[in-house]
Amino acid sequence: MKLVTYLIAVISLLVVFVSCKDNDDTEPPIPRNFALTNISLDGRPLSFVYASTSIQPEIKLSFDAPIDHESALANITMGRGTGPLALNITFEKGDSTIVIKPVKPLNYLTTYSLFVSTALASQKEQLYGSTIDIKVVTTYDPADKFPSISDDALFDLVQEKTFRYFWDFAHPASGMARERNSSGNTVTTGGSGFGLMAIIVGIEREIITRAEGVERLDKILAFLETADRFHGAWPHWVDGQTGKVIPFSANDNGGDLVETSLLVQGLIAFRQYLHPENENEQALIDRINVLWKGVEWDWYTKGNEKVLYWHWSPDKAWSMNLQIRGANECLITYVLAAASPEHSIDADVYTEGYARNGNIRNGKKFYDITLPIGSDYGGPLFFTHYSFLGLNPKNLKDQFADYWEQNVNHSKINYAYCVDNPKNYAGYGEDCWGLTASDNYNGYSAHSPTNDLSVISPTAALSSFPYTPEESMRAMKFFYYKLGDKLFDDYGFYDAFSLERGWIANSYLAIDQGPIIVMIENHRTQLLWNLFMSAPEVQAGLTKLGFTY
Repeated sequence: MKLVTYLIAVISLLVVFVSCKDNDDTEPPIPRNFALTNISLDGRPLSFVYASTSIQPEIKLSFDAPIDHESALANITMGRGTGPLALNITFEKGDSTIVIKPVKPLNYLTTYSLFVSTALASQKEQLYGSTIDIKVVTTYDPADKFPSISDDALFDLVQEKTFRYFWDFAHPASGMARERNSSGNTVTTGGSGFGLMAIIVGIEREIITRAEGVERLDKILAFLETADRFHGAWPHWVDGQTGKVIPFSANDNGGDLVETSLLVQGLIAFRQYLHPENENEQALIDRINVLWKGVEWDWYTKGNEKVLYWHWSPDKAWSMNLQIRGANECLITYVLAAASPEHSIDADVYTEGYARNGNIRNGKKFYDITLPIGSDYGGPLFFTHYSFLGLNPKNLKDQFADYWEQNVNHSKINYAYCVDNPKNYAGYGEDCWGLTASDNYNGYSAHSPTNDLSVISPTAALSSFPYTPEESMRAMKFFYYKLGDKLFDDYGFYDAFSLERGWIANSYLAIDQGPIIVMIENHRTQLLWNLFMSAPEVQAGLTKLGFTY
């Protein structure tokens, strides 16, 4: 009620301000402006943005004076940039309330603007003197958009479409994954690691042949062998044509150890998938070994500090100065650094660096669910995905956490937060949940319960299938059946959407598509977990850091 009173007071002050002018004695007095006293839509209280409205809304504007009918018809419009809509405008309460209804139903999941101009006049020829601009965001169409299919068929469809991002849209010269569907020559190192794992799924699901997958691997390896590297680490972004670094930021024009670890995770998984008895595949195994053994993980301790550093470049050196500390998506970086046959780190680099001598522990309860490690509420859900595309969290434990408990509970906290929906955003609930880093209506952000901007990212729930199978299945069915006409296309689900804003991304990101296909496969068959965990170096690295698995 205080907010409503405040808004009306502000409107009234603005009206007074606009109407005031100096008068001399010879001019007739100008009638005072009248004031807006309330706005409602389908009985909902005063607001200038209404989300998740019906497609046949009734909007009421109440004033402290009776309104001239012809003036209302001339000065009230509603549209969405394609011309005004036909409106049915009536009056009540002695003509002081205007009732506005679109003649035809509005489109679903669309933003409209209801606009009142300054020339709106009362029956005493008073001018309103200000504008009113109300945003109306309609709800989604509740009808199913596609025929019902079995759960397995839906899994197959989502995996096949998502695979196409890494196969059909891969850079033609290098085979690497483009950063996003608008990236041109910019390919992404970590996303290409996800893409390698996606190719394995594509072979196993018979989307492509083994020969096709192996041929693509050969192309990617040839590119990586000549692409820019910095003490063995690849950059975050690379030109897919030339192999030259594309700076991620002003000082980030060299090696990116985290992106490199995500790439190496994919390389090792593919190595384990290859058949050493096949001469051609053995040659690929040898090339992968040379590439991953060449990463100088120990260099990135910046002179034997007890922590890994994210970046280094020849001309900027350590100016990024970003230490890799947990708990977040970077566990895989420390595991691979410990696993390296030639550039291994000591266990205390993990303990003091990533684990911060135990300060990664949390132990609090959120929605009555204990979070073993990490920041409150767990952070964005990609923390439970990126490292665990290959690392199997089942039975994975160290002195700080049981990682299956961690990942399951983190996912359930994210789900519970969306169901609770403390910010009352449109759409959130048991069927529509998942906060993680993705595009949004203003750019890009790491969405989480502590950074909730009304944006749901399909990769969050779908990549959590191993942890929340029932909740993730409900989300996948909602995304596909209810929103699929707008959200699902050639490369699977678009990156994100906001029912609160009536916004759906038109983008695909490699780092969001990859976890979907890989983690669905891990849920179905544990394929990538089994491959990666079978690597003897990975097992040795985990043991060295004090993990049991």
